[in-house]
Amino acid sequence: MIDLTTKYMGLTLKNPIIIGSCGLTNSTDSIKKLEANGAAGVVLKSIFEEQILMESASVKHGEVSHAEEADYIHYYTRQHHLDEYLKLVADTKKEVSIPVIASINCVSSLEWTSFAKKIQDAGADALELNMFIMPGNSRQKGEEIERVYFDIISEVRKHVTLPLALKIGFYFSGLANMIFNLSIRKIDAIVLFNRFYQPDIDLDKMEITSADVFSTPQENALPLRWVGVMADEVKCDLAATTGIHDGLTVIKNLLAGAKAVQIATVIYRKGPEYINVMLEQMKEWMGKNNYSSLQKIIGKLSQDRIKDPVLYERSQFMKYFSSKR
Repeated sequence: MIDLTTKYMGLTLKNPIIIGSCGLTNSTDSIKKLEANGAAGVVLKSIFEEQILMESASVKHGEVSHAEEADYIHYYTRQHHLDEYLKLVADTKKEVSIPVIASINCVSSLEWTSFAKKIQDAGADALELNMFIMPGNSRQKGEEIERVYFDIISEVRKHVTLPLALKIGFYFSGLANMIFNLSIRKIDAIVLFNRFYQPDIDLDKMEITSADVFSTPQENALPLRWVGVMADEVKCDLAATTGIHDGLTVIKNLLAGAKAVQIATVIYRKGPEYINVMLEQMKEWMGKNNYSSLQKIIGKLSQDRIKDPVLYERSQFMKYFSSKR
């Protein structure tokens, strides 16, 4: 028998595959189907900081930076009430046995943080803060942006004792240092990395549009590298996300040091049934390589545990291209 169980954020998971925050985790029925097909946990579709502030009357129309943004927030709030989110947490917990992780998309440490307590009271097993502050202001120093992350953690921790994860991006001047400094705060996991909206240009309409929102397998190289580099440095768990489209890629990220992975795109494209395919791919590889337990492979190829740790760094780039003619 091959044991796929893992510990993540203090939670015991039957396997390392978590469904990340997306439209697939927006209803109890959908989550039940994901569980039935092998998902070990779910991160609920994110609720937005602006939505919390708007519904609590902390933000008035016109106080956001753009009128179009204010109109959208009003529309979104009408469609997604805070009470409905709390009900989703409570109802889902009654219907499934896997961990249910709530999610808040946030950019500040304003009074929205008190809503985290309501999420805890609704029965969520953990809370993930989906955080991204675009470093697009040329007058804003990197240290100022980093301080916002630390402040958010501090404020949320005043309200909850739940296991807490941060889902972050890679836009930091000293990424390794920032990941380490986040890990020594009162958090339980860091998810590498958030996949952001990217702009594109419609040449026919001469308009700014959205690029493809779905990931590609090639995109996993970025989180794989940084999980490998940081796995033995951080003081919390790491999870990998983006570009994980099959069971063998799950294995790669675990070998680098991730305790769990989050997936979404592959389920949109192949359906919930594909989770079982991924699990079978993992078991087949483990059996072929004589591993009976997931615990025996987690971090086995992290940077600190391999003979040549520079393989995660620039020397590998030089080695590759110097051999090309």
